[in-house]
Amino acid sequence: MPRIRYAAMALFVIVATLSFSRTASAAPLPQAGTDAPNFTLPDQAGKNVSLKQFRGKWVVLYFYLRDLTPGCTIEAHNFQRDLKKYKAKNAVIVGISVDDAASHKIFRKKEGLHFDLLADTTHAVSSAYGSLGKHKGHIMSKRNTFLIDPKGVVRKVYTKVNPISHSSTVLAELGRLEK
Repeated sequence: MPRIRYAAMALFVIVATLSFSRTASAAPLPQAGTDAPNFTLPDQAGKNVSLKQFRGKWVVLYFYLRDLTPGCTIEAHNFQRDLKKYKAKNAVIVGISVDDAASHKIFRKKEGLHFDLLADTTHAVSSAYGSLGKHKGHIMSKRNTFLIDPKGVVRKVYTKVNPISHSSTVLAELGRLEK
């Protein structure tokens, strides 16, 4: 039974990714080799977190649709599963969606997540990263990820990611870039 449920969730994720509108995005995606747009957003506890505070570390900045949705839960679980591997590579995971801090707090607790989820309720950061869109009439962050080096430069951009394999893909790329 769990395999059938997991397969159904995976199918939902694929369909949702393919049906996501690109029209709400206000800015182009930052490209590899450019400075990552700086930001300051509240985390799940309401504490402000800035990209600049992670200088000296790799940052996996991932945008996701909504808290507690099937694909976003899978993606978050896989980042959590690999968190020790990221820490060993001097990397942090930071998730951003348009949900508020209270929603992020519930999501983190329910799913046992130990990395920050930032609340982009004004949509400004999702927009600055070309990661704002509409899905079924709702404005949401798109499922995009930016691998940012310790100097604040975007090294890899992932769009329309597969939440099932994404963490493994990012870890492999991080290992390649570290060399």
